[in-house]
Formats: sequence, C-alpha cells, structure tokens
Amino acid sequence: MATVPNRWWALPVVLVAVFMTTLDFFIANVAVPSMRAGLPADGSQAQLVIAGYGLAYAAGLVVAGRLGDLHGPRRVFAAGLALFTLASAACGAAPGAWALILARVVQGVAAALLAPQVLTLLGGLYRGADRARAFGWYGTAVGLAGVSGQVIGGLLIAADPWGLGWRACFLVNVPLGLLALAVTPRLVPAVPPASAHLPAPSPSPAREPRRRAGGARRGAGLDVAGGGLDVAGAGMVAAGLVAVVLPLAQGREQGWPAWTWLCLAASVPLLAGFARRQRRLAAAGRQPLLDLDVFGEKGFAGGLVAVALLFGGSAGLSFVLALYLQEGLGLGPATAGAVCTALNAGFLAGSSRTAALARRLGAGVPLAGAATLLLGLLLLHHVMAGAGDGVAYQVAGTLLVTGAGMGLLMSPLISTTLARVRPERSGAAAGVLGTVQETGGVLGGTLTGTVLLGSLESGWETAARAGLAVPAVCALGVLAVTALALRRAPGGRRTPVDSRAARACR
Repeated sequence: MATVPNRWWALPVVLVAVFMTTLDFFIANVAVPSMRAGLPADGSQAQLVIAGYGLAYAAGLVVAGRLGDLHGPRRVFAAGLALFTLASAACGAAPGAWALILARVVQGVAAALLAPQVLTLLGGLYRGADRARAFGWYGTAVGLAGVSGQVIGGLLIAADPWGLGWRACFLVNVPLGLLALAVTPRLVPAVPPASAHLPAPSPSPAREPRRRAGGARRGAGLDVAGGGLDVAGAGMVAAGLVAVVLPLAQGREQGWPAWTWLCLAASVPLLAGFARRQRRLAAAGRQPLLDLDVFGEKGFAGGLVAVALLFGGSAGLSFVLALYLQEGLGLGPATAGAVCTALNAGFLAGSSRTAALARRLGAGVPLAGAATLLLGLLLLHHVMAGAGDGVAYQVAGTLLVTGAGMGLLMSPLISTTLARVRPERSGAAAGVLGTVQETGGVLGGTLTGTVLLGSLESGWETAARAGLAVPAVCALGVLAVTALALRRAPGGRRTPVDSRAARACR
C-alpha cells in the first residue's frame, strides 16, 4: 500500500482511543470505594463493575479483529469509538449498580471493537522504521494508561468536579471520545481490509459443490464459505473466554461454588473445538475467524506469553496499590494518586531511554526492562514491611524504579511482537494480542486479589506483601521469556526489526 501523506496526523487520534480503553480497566479500581457507598453496591456488584468490562473486552476481541478485516478498520474503529463514548456517558449517569454493570459490559464490547482496529491501522499506515516507531508509541500509550489509573482516578475523585464524585472517572471519556470521533474522518485515512491482501481461496474440485451449497447461507456478512464472519466460531470463542474469565473474576467473592468449576471445565472443549473448526475451515479453502498460522509468525507466540505476564502483573500491582495505599496506610484518594505519580514518572523516564539503549543493547532492551521491573517490585515488597509516616515516600521511590522497568519493557516488547506479522494476518494478530492483554490483566488482578484478601487476617502489611508476590512472579516470568528470546537470537545480534525498534520511541 502506498504511504499515506497525512498518516502521522492519524497517530494521536488512535492513541487517544487506546489510552481511554486501557485507562478504563484500571481507573475503576480507584472508584470502587466511592462507588459502593454512592450507588450503593455490594461487594459482588462492585466486582462485576470491574470484571464486566474486562470480560466483554476479552470475549469480543477476536471477533472484532475479523470485523475489521471484513468491513475496513477505520469504519469499525469509528463505530467502536462512538459506542465507547455513549457507554461512558451511560456509566457516568447510571442510577444503580446493575445499570452501571450493564453499561460497563457495553463499554467493554466497544473497547473490543476499537483495539484490533488500532493495531491494524498502524500496520497499514506505516512501513519500515515508521511502523516500528508507531508501534512504539502504541506501547507507550498503553503503558502510560495502565500506570495512570491510580493518579487520574484519585485526582478526579478528590477534585469532585460539579459534585460528580466517582462518576467523573467515566464521564472524562465523553469529551475526548467526541473530539476523536469528530476528527476521525479527516485525519485517519482509510486502510484496505486485511482480507484485501489475501489470495482467493482455491478449494479442491471435491469441495466445490459444498461451496456452492454454502452460497445459500451468504448474506449480512455471515458468509462462512466465502470469507464472511464465522458466526459459530464467534460463539465458541466468546463462550470459551467467558467460561475462563467469569469464574475467575467471581469465584473468590462467591466462595468458589460448583458453577465456577463447571465453567472452567467447559472452557477446554469450547476453545479446543474453536481451534479445530478454524483449522478445518482453512483446510477447506474457507476464511476462518482466526488464522491460527499467525502463531507461527517469528517471535509472536513468545511475545504473547511475555505480554500476558506483563499485563497480569500490572493489573495485580494496580489492585495492591489501590487497597494498600488507601486502606492499609489510610491515605486519601488524592494523596494515594500523588504517590503513584512516581510510577508515571518512572515509566516516562524509562520509555524515553529505549531508543538510546536499543542502539547499545539491541534486542536486550526488553531483558533490561524486565530486570528493572523485578528489582522495583522486590524493593516495594521490602519497604511494605515498614511502618510510620515515611513509608509512603519509600513506596514512591520503589515505584519510580518499577515504572522505569515498565517503560523500558512495554514499547519494545509490543513493537517486536507485532513488527514481523505479515499484513494479511494483522487483524488476527491484533485480536489475539488484545485478547491476551485483557485476559492476562483479568487473571493477574483476580489471582492477586485472591492472595491479598485471603491474607488480611494477618494485617495489611502482610496481605499487601503476599499480594505483591503475584506481580513479582509475573515479572520473573517476563524476565525468563525475554532471556530465552535473546538467547535464541544468534549472539544477541540486532535483526532489521530490532534496528527499527531502536528508533521506535524517538
């Protein structure tokens, strides 16, 4: 595809959408105490406010990636942005707990529509070093949103604009969404659907009668045989992901009843059946919902593991900080947010140094970031054992190191994971990456919450340190994966993609 002259004007527009959808996963944690008192809402309902968004987001991403392939990423991006803005307004105006939960689910569906289109647009609008730079900025936006939830949420609740309280955490999306939606037609160029890159399927003669018979089912974008949306596959993958995420999000709160274990058991045949169906469709010359060959792209599968661990650890850290700073140390939302600005400052400092370090370390930058992240978490684990007025300052110091590790890791990791994916698989890769990010975040936050809340009888310091062990183990896992990837690279030498990644954050 020819380079689009105004392509750089599109970048801030799509990054605003990325920032909003990522921020909304984390900012709700800060709003939970005020939300429970203001609606009111019980513990199970408050948990669903958090989990409903992540659940809908994770379940819809693979389908949303395919919709972008079919109808064009800009069109689906605009639809998702409009729905997200509307759902954010509904969250801010919710009269009760169940209305808020429903609005959050719709918000998650809208975020799922948005996320894969952003990655597909970046892959279609930029080439070579520009593509690596664009993915680098994407990683920076995602990471900054993840570490800003505590700060932005705390400041909004403390400022209480127009007496909105916790509602401001959701309503802040409305003006940003409307502005981004207004400029999308002018600043975001249309990118051909990924399906335009695909060769026409060439089934064997024995399968031709079945294709013709399948033509009777065509219409309204449901053409499985010819390349439309695989509705049965969409239902299977959505049901499988819900069967994994919902019991993990609600199990601890409800005491792990029988339905949670039945759901987890059912997820295995659902997801396995989905994978078999996709392979069968591809073998028949039909267009699957998810091209499973994307997992064979060099470095993609290993990158997904590292991304899942990184986002799981980030969600777990957010959960620990939200409770430890306000409930454990007794800080107000604004003061807790001020402490967490150290995490933002460290992230910005780390991400600003990735290009310079990449010129010296090449593919070793993610390894350095993972090591720094693990060091920061271990230091935080140590200072949480203390008491007194100085603990908050010590926590801020360790968050500076932790944020620097995230900043060094996030952008190069996402950039190198996606940079080698071929254009015809960009929609599939974007959907898979988003699903892994969101599912990893839900699982990491749930596991951290289970450990922390299960240790509260021993006091806040002990419980917080126990919960923090989960993000620390995740960081150790990222360190192991990145070390293995570096070892497999001959001599740790920089590949052309690594060289482009070195320029990603310039």
